[in-house]
Amino acid sequence: MMSLLSSSAATRPIRRHFDRRRLLSSPIHLYRRLILPYPKPNATCSASWRELGALPFLCDPQIRPSLEVAGFAGASPAAFRFCQQEPLALDAASLAVKECESDDELLAAVRLRVRTFYDEFDQSSGDQDQRRHLEEREFEALKDRIDGKRIGFKRVSCINATLPLSPLLGHADGLCSACTFSQNGEDRVVVATLDINQCLKLADELTGKRPEVLGAGLMRAYLSNVCVAKELQRNGLGFAIVSKSKAVARRWGINDLYVHVAVDNEAALKLYGKSGFVYENEEPAWQARFLGRPRRFLLWADLSQIELVV
Repeated sequence: MMSLLSSSAATRPIRRHFDRRRLLSSPIHLYRRLILPYPKPNATCSASWRELGALPFLCDPQIRPSLEVAGFAGASPAAFRFCQQEPLALDAASLAVKECESDDELLAAVRLRVRTFYDEFDQSSGDQDQRRHLEEREFEALKDRIDGKRIGFKRVSCINATLPLSPLLGHADGLCSACTFSQNGEDRVVVATLDINQCLKLADELTGKRPEVLGAGLMRAYLSNVCVAKELQRNGLGFAIVSKSKAVARRWGINDLYVHVAVDNEAALKLYGKSGFVYENEEPAWQARFLGRPRRFLLWADLSQIELVV
């Protein structure tokens, strides 16, 4: 066969008709139109630029394929956090860290969690009816666990950090309006919260291995729903509620405390390391993909070897 003497002798490629309307409606074009107008977050943001795939409108199945090409497929809906202003100063003298004492306070804690974990409800355009439905559902589920109505849960306690409603929180209108409750005639705001669960296991999470004795299922506890109001982050509130949870666990006679954390959540890993937790296990990549979330570490704290700070 005679070889080609020049590129001009090769078969010319077929030119396809350029359909501008089809291009403008493509997922890639929509992705560029929606994302590029936003400036790149600065160092004060709590999430990296690669987590932009978590924006609610990017979860649409029409747009999701383009995110996989761009490398954003692993982000979860609750992973993204918008840039925030510098946190408010904390009045430590008026801070109270204790177990929840009323349904009013419990509902305020649930509202903080919804506000933290579901960004779409923290925006003025969010569906308020859907948000209220979610708050009611989470409140009833948490109350059932605390009241001992859930199989597999022996004891559950909600631990909150609260501050009095005051002008010092004037720049946190959204937090104050959503997370305020009344206690002994005083209005207070839940600014950090978590649950400590003495249970067999948490749904869709790794199970701890300690203590290594027969019947150890209810001899360990897990932390869950750990969050701090974004306006008051970097004030030591996370460390305060985790420290209180360790004291509660010791009071229950528990020495093995566990917490699950996303492998890329550097702030949480630093907090738990400071609180005495160490690595025990990690979630397989296939399980994280199946559940549609970042992979998780299982961290363990031996409370018998930790000096409690309350």
